[in-house]
Amino acid sequence: MSTEEPNNSHGAIESISAVTLATHDMGRAIRFYQSLGFEMLYGGDDAPLTSFSVGAGFLNLIAQPPDTRWSWWGRVIFHVSDVDAFYAKALKLGLKPSTEPRDAEWGERYFHLTDPDGHELSFAKPLS
Repeated sequence: MSTEEPNNSHGAIESISAVTLATHDMGRAIRFYQSLGFEMLYGGDDAPLTSFSVGAGFLNLIAQPPDTRWSWWGRVIFHVSDVDAFYAKALKLGLKPSTEPRDAEWGERYFHLTDPDGHELSFAKPLS
């Protein structure tokens, strides 16, 4: 990793526009994200790509054939207005978060939840 100052004359990286996650079952994935409150913009059960609005960005789902496999790759972190309320919502939906809400030493309250395709999601809110 370079310690040089970035050359802003070429444009600075400002934000993430979208994250795309693979799924073997588009309908199941759509129902999972909609149950958590994600708003679908386009796509659907039979679509090769479905997109949800996430603040100023997007969460995309891309259909993959059953023989396509992936392993743990990382996690997507979503900021929410109330971590504990969102955790309670997940429990009410019958979901099983892998962690309970907690305050982290890096200044966020968060919990983790795995989607039906094995993608780890974190729902967080800065503490200050």
